[in-house]
Amino acid sequence: MKLRDLPSVGELARDERLAQEPPPLVVAAAREVLARAREEIAAGHEPGDLAERTLAELAATRAPALRRALNATGVIVHTNLGRAPLPEAALARALEVGRGYSNLEYDLTAGARGSRQDHVAAILRRLTGAEAALVVNNAAAVMLALAALAEGREVLVSRGELIEIGDGFRIPDVLARSGARLREVGTTNRTRAADYEHAIGPETAVLLRVHQSNFRVVGFTEQPTVEQLAAVARRHGLPLVDDLGSGVLVHLEGEPSAKESLAGGADLVCFSGDKLLGGPQAGIVVGRADLVERLRRHPLHRALRSDKLTLAALEGTLALVLDRPAEVPVLRMLREPDDTVRTRAERLARATGGDVEETVARVGGGALPLAELPSVACAVEESLAEPLRTGEPPVVGVLRDGRLLLDCRTLTDAEAEEVAAAVAAARG
Repeated sequence: MKLRDLPSVGELARDERLAQEPPPLVVAAAREVLARAREEIAAGHEPGDLAERTLAELAATRAPALRRALNATGVIVHTNLGRAPLPEAALARALEVGRGYSNLEYDLTAGARGSRQDHVAAILRRLTGAEAALVVNNAAAVMLALAALAEGREVLVSRGELIEIGDGFRIPDVLARSGARLREVGTTNRTRAADYEHAIGPETAVLLRVHQSNFRVVGFTEQPTVEQLAAVARRHGLPLVDDLGSGVLVHLEGEPSAKESLAGGADLVCFSGDKLLGGPQAGIVVGRADLVERLRRHPLHRALRSDKLTLAALEGTLALVLDRPAEVPVLRMLREPDDTVRTRAERLARATGGDVEETVARVGGGALPLAELPSVACAVEESLAEPLRTGEPPVVGVLRDGRLLLDCRTLTDAEAEEVAAAVAAARG
């Protein structure tokens, strides 16, 4: 075929095989198909049946881009795969609230306007011991706190805590966007409470402590405790803001909890609603009622507030954390007995003809970076990686030493059966 043999967009759109499709969509798809056909002809290739390709283009347009995937990587809070899988109770709450109207900002008792923050504030206070709580969009909690408490003034931060989390998100940049001025204290590996004390001046507004959630400095190191920084802050009448990053509400060895930070004297604590909490992506602030109120009244709060689906899913997750944490998938995977994981891997290996292989799982999501969780995987041939990844549902594993490892700590029993079916389909 030559370029002059290609039909016009209108001619292609009038093909009888496309007659049942909406004309605007057909025209847009035909343009895409013809543009690619011109490139193929120029490269010496035949473009094939253009009407069939237009139908395929329409099908691809309608297909959802955001798809459910099976995580066989062994990374529990996998950022690229959507981080924390939501508990069934959280999904049920989001579905119930999202399918119709709700009392998002309506006080049913008073018959007047209410606050969307009221729906999760009480349970957050109970779980953390805080006076008040506020929920905003993911990663926005620290920015809002600094904008409300330190705009135009100094924030003291240890040099060892000027961290970068995922995708270039840096604490110094957050400070700059909030309108506050960064003042570094101490050194990369050693900072003491006295360094903060000596740096405090008339322009100081906040002492900021940032948990090194996604890395560790080892060797000749020193960092002040929450209690030590709180004492400094109290002597100078300044608030201490503690950014815990991942944040936990149940005890996990090596990771500070919001309740412990508040008990140690922090005035505000910021942490994530997903990651180690296991809920939807959100930023949570808990602490002194007067400071939380300043955040709530700041103009930036409206732009950063969470929507009804996030609040509903978070409420459902927090209710489980309160008395049934084993039903939160992230917490279940973290604590699942090794024998249970091994049994799942052995069952998957029998179903696929693969080999059982010892491996190590990770927490992920910038949490507990040194933690290694014993795990067991089903090892299959490396050539299955692409067909599994592009199948339905997509299965993502780890390539290692010429094999594809399907780690069973991040799969449920039902998901392992889906993986077995996907392996059979990929081989077929």
